[in-house]
This record gives sequence, structure tokens and C-alpha cells, in this order.
Amino acid sequence: MKYINEPPKKIPILAKTDVLVVGGGPAGLAAAIAAAREGVNTILVERYGCFGGVITQVGVEAVAWYRHEGTIEAGGLLFEFEEKARTFGASTKECQSDSEALDAEMFKYVADKMVTEAGVKPLLHCYAVDAIVEDGMIKGIITESKSGRQAILAKRIIDCTGDADIAALAGVPFTKRKREELSIVTQMFHCRGVNTERFLRYIEELKPTYADWKGFWKMETSGKEDNMFSPYLVKPFMDAINEGFLNKPDNVDFGGTYSSVTPEGEVTQLNMVHISGIDCTNVEDLTRAEMIGRECVINAVNVLRKYVPGFEKARLRNFGMTLGTRESRFIEGHYKMTGKDVMNQGRFEDSIGIFPEFIDGNGILWLPTTGRYFQIPYRAILPKKIDNLLVAGRCISGDIMAHAAFRNMGCCIVTGQGAGVAAAISVLDDVPTSKVDIRKVQSTLEKQNVRVF
Repeated sequence: MKYINEPPKKIPILAKTDVLVVGGGPAGLAAAIAAAREGVNTILVERYGCFGGVITQVGVEAVAWYRHEGTIEAGGLLFEFEEKARTFGASTKECQSDSEALDAEMFKYVADKMVTEAGVKPLLHCYAVDAIVEDGMIKGIITESKSGRQAILAKRIIDCTGDADIAALAGVPFTKRKREELSIVTQMFHCRGVNTERFLRYIEELKPTYADWKGFWKMETSGKEDNMFSPYLVKPFMDAINEGFLNKPDNVDFGGTYSSVTPEGEVTQLNMVHISGIDCTNVEDLTRAEMIGRECVINAVNVLRKYVPGFEKARLRNFGMTLGTRESRFIEGHYKMTGKDVMNQGRFEDSIGIFPEFIDGNGILWLPTTGRYFQIPYRAILPKKIDNLLVAGRCISGDIMAHAAFRNMGCCIVTGQGAGVAAAISVLDDVPTSKVDIRKVQSTLEKQNVRVF
């Protein structure tokens, strides 16, 4: 690789704050709101024009599709997000669980309201491009935007970028699997013009279950999921491939799930185009995946029109604003969560919240119908080497099997809320994040209606 020398220059300071949260997805929203509610000045920075992340930008409505009778979970801001969306008419009953399907467009407004009501200072269209570190302490970030190159200084920073961008820039050690090993990315899409009565009759006749996942995705269940309904469509795509109607690129798989079926003739969250071999920290990979994904979505819509009753006159309503990504960097934290932890009800004295025994990835699907759950240790969001930095979301410290649980949006909200409270307590007590009183953090989380143990 060749380089150029960038001349040094003075960078104006855009803002100073107590807590800075970078990334406005489910984890970032939770972190910023939780911190601000404890009375510290909080800024939430987001690179796109809306908050909500995977919900609003990718179009994944089902934040808690794992929830069934018997599920035990942390609650907190996850329940608040669902309740607030319901209040604003921004959700419907999720089709396969006891949860809410959030309207991806309306939730942009819901997120605005929650951020504003909490007293968080929002900053949209702002990209974090570097970290300011002195003597092992993070002091702020460098941003790029229409306003130019600017700095934001903060006493505590929470990395909720999903890819651990700030942690990596700050010098936190991390791991990342080889490109060919990384989890698939998805080009989500939504359709309109569907005869929903015909489509639902077709689904009723098809009777898809989670056991159907095994035939095409090589999925292992615990057995208890096998007869449960799943909004799963793969047969039309297999028929189209076998009949020569659909050309399948080597790194693309077709088929998957949908979410809402509306009276207006929409079928949303069509999670049916999956691309492998993509490193979502590589801009050329991202470009290629976006363009391949859109072409494959058009082909998928044509398959739905030809092979699925009710879709005969369907049209694309919209693509997700960006790819749905599942995996990139994992920070090295002071504790590395393991598959054993999430599959055997791990318990930790420094727990910041619980999450049900829900595993979705790496060839395993377990739904939490038995009341089993694991605890998430504070040490897993506390990175090595750099202090006053916390990390929340799908890139916390853990192995690939634990990631199949903690990457889910519900768990990202739990780690985000835990990070937000910990950062606020750290500021209020004037101690670094590595020395924060975990008992005080736990007590405060409980006051924010989070189940910690």
C-alpha cells in the first residue's frame, strides 16, 4: 500500500461532554438514554440521518422475536422501546412471538422523541474517524461531516458502532475472523402490492416451522423449536433455482423469513438475500455487497411473483438503507464470554443484565421457552489497554458461539443500557471505568427497571 503525508492542522472542538456515545443503533440509543437519565451531559453521534441502526436503517422490525411464554429477560429499555412504539402506533404484533414488530420508518421518529425526552444531545450525519488517546485514557474522537473535521472531547466514551471502530482506532486489542469465515450479510427488502389474503392462505397450507430451517441452513435445534411456527420461505427459491428461473451466485443464498403482513398489502422485513465472504470493515467489500445485494433482491422479487401465491402483482417497496451485518471485530475485554456461558446459564458477580438462552447463529437455533437465561458481565464490555472506554453491542468480548446470542438486538440493548449507566456512575464518582463501583451500577440499573441477576 502506498501512502501520502497529510499536513498537520488545528482541529476545532465541536463539543465537550461527560459521556459520548458513538453509534445510534439499539445499543447506542440505550447507552445514551441510560446515561442521560443519571444526570450527566450526554451526546449521541450517528453517521446516518436517523437513529435506530439495524431497526431503521436495515429494516429489521423484530427486536425480540425470540420471546415466548416462559422467556425471562432483562426488560429495561427494550420494553420501553416496544411500549413507546406501540403508543405512537409504530408497531404491530410480531408474527411468531410475544413481541412487537417495530415499524422501521416510524421508529425513526420514536427514537427522536426518546433521545430528546432523555435530554441527550443528538448529532446526526457525523462520522467518527479517529480516537484521541493520552496515557492509556481515551479523551475524545475526531469526526468528519459537512461541517468539516472536528473534535468532540468527553470524560467517558461508549463505542456502539457495531464494528468496534472507536476501540480499534484507540488501540484496543481485538480479533476478527478471516473473510471466508465471517457471518453472512443481508440485503433486506420490503414489498407492496401483495394480495395478503392469498399469501396468508398459502402460508397456512405450507405450515412452515423452525424444523424447516434444518433442510437448507444446516441448522441444529434443541428439538423444542421444531414444531413451532416460523415465517420461513425457501421452497420457492429452491424451485426457481432447480427450474433455471433463478441464477444463484456462488456467494449468495436465497430464502429466509418475513415479518409483518399488513392490510395495505405490504410484506416487510424480507430477510431472503444472504451474501457470504464480506468483511464489513472493508469499504470495497461493502460496495460490492450492496450492489450484488440489490440485484439479487430484484431477482428475489421476481421469484416471489412467479412462485408465491399473493405476490403475483407485488412490487419492491424499498431496500434497507444499508446492509444488515452480523459480525466483524470482537474486542478483547477483561472477560471473554463463551458458548458455555450462554448455553449453561452463566452467572457473574459483575452482571449488568440478563439475556434469555436464545442462540441464533453458527448452525444453532435455540429459542428461550424454558425460563433459562445467562448473565452478562461488566468485564465483557470493558476493553483491555484503554481506560474510560466501554463497548456495547455485537462486538463485545466473546467467542463466536457467545456471539450467536449477544449479537441479537435485545442483548445489544442490555449491554448498551449497562454501559450507559456505568459511564454515568464513573463520571459522577470521578473514577475511571475500570474502577467503577459495580454494586452501584447494578443498583442503578435495577432502578431503571433492568433485571441484573
